[in-house]
Amino acid sequence: MLRRLFFLFPDEPHAQRAVNQLVSLDIPERRIHAIAKNIELKSLPQATQRQKNDIAFRIERFLWSADLVVFALALIAFVITLIIGDFIWSMISLAIMAATFIAGEQFVAHVPDVHLSEFVDALSHGEILLMIDVSSNRVSEIEDFVHHKYPEAVVGGVSWSVDAFGL
Repeated sequence: MLRRLFFLFPDEPHAQRAVNQLVSLDIPERRIHAIAKNIELKSLPQATQRQKNDIAFRIERFLWSADLVVFALALIAFVITLIIGDFIWSMISLAIMAATFIAGEQFVAHVPDVHLSEFVDALSHGEILLMIDVSSNRVSEIEDFVHHKYPEAVVGGVSWSVDAFGL
């Protein structure tokens, strides 16, 4: 799983200079995506429709809701099996509840979470959002590079990305 870094740039020339420098740092151009609202981007690598629609956010929300539903159903089953007195099914329900709790906790604690909805205002003011997908061991290197080389860029955070699905 890749990490997606978000940077806001004031205009296309600034963003293009950053893209050129990032490509020279061995970041493939296919892992750099630009989004702008009401601006036609001529030279920047365009984000896919999936990326513009923030499908990753919808997947996260679905998985989180499914986790909560499974936990709630297991809790109901646990209470019912306690009333009935079926020890084996009570333990199975308890194990399912523990598994969904651990899965949710791991997701919340270890998966970074930034979404396009956080950039709506900036995009509506004509800024350009660059999304850069890098391996997790290069996150601080790229953030430091952009921060020091391009002070006009605003660091917008880190999220996750799966290159294989084009998210």
